[in-house]
Amino acid sequence: MTSPDVRNTEPDRTLLRPGVRLVIAGTVGRERAPSRYYAGVGNRFWELLHGSGLVPERLGPDDAVRLPALGLGLTDLVIERVARAGHEPEMVVHRQPFDRAIEGTAPRVVAFVSKTAATWYARGAGERVPRGYGEPGWTVAGRPAFVLPGPSGANNGMPLPLRMALWADLADFLATT
Repeated sequence: MTSPDVRNTEPDRTLLRPGVRLVIAGTVGRERAPSRYYAGVGNRFWELLHGSGLVPERLGPDDAVRLPALGLGLTDLVIERVARAGHEPEMVVHRQPFDRAIEGTAPRVVAFVSKTAATWYARGAGERVPRGYGEPGWTVAGRPAFVLPGPSGANNGMPLPLRMALWADLADFLATT
């Protein structure tokens, strides 16, 4: 894999403010047009966010802009498919701008909203790929990381009560960090 590049992340896909206690990070392809956060059919993000106790009320995609006032930030790790002459395209993780955004925000915890997102970050940072959920034992820009099960409909094979319990583990972790 190529080393991470230093281009900026997509600012219209970021809801970060200095002082938030938690940043929740997913992944986005550079070529994907920005859209509302976690608005896809079958996506349980907003239900998990509330049910875990991370926010005091049930919100939805149109309420995303309220999250920084509740101490939460949303952003994405940008991943790009890069073609090289004579080689198969490879995926490039844009980790450095992501790390700078986390440094500027200074949350207590950075939670990856799927093992896929955490794996991409770990590979780009030279860290051990997470084997499960919870704290992977490495940091993002000096902040403890946490791995959540994905909220998308594609992850509906994992029962909702189990996903909810794992998201509640994040709330507990955040309370003790």
